[in-house]
Amino acid sequence: MDQQQPQQPMVQPPLPNATLILVLGILSIVVCLITGIIALVMAKKEMALYDANPGVYSQASYNNVKTGRICAIIGIVLQGIGLLIYIAFIVFFAAAVGAAGGFNN
Repeated sequence: MDQQQPQQPMVQPPLPNATLILVLGILSIVVCLITGIIALVMAKKEMALYDANPGVYSQASYNNVKTGRICAIIGIVLQGIGLLIYIAFIVFFAAAVGAAGGFNN
């Protein structure tokens, strides 16, 4: 008798840095701008890797990369808005001090 081995489902490995990109993207919203930039660069590389071989890597890890990329973009935009508000505050304060005659009244 010829017994056949049961076929085990093929498990696709995740993209190498999918979780790291997701974490950096989330951190870019909460903490700082540089993590968002790093996440964007890494996400571009990982998405190109997935696009070259879509059947090799898991769809869930690709979704993590896309989510991390979106979070990084949101974090960069929020940090940019915050920086613009900070600069506007400094300019307004400097103009107010100048209009009042400086600190020596």
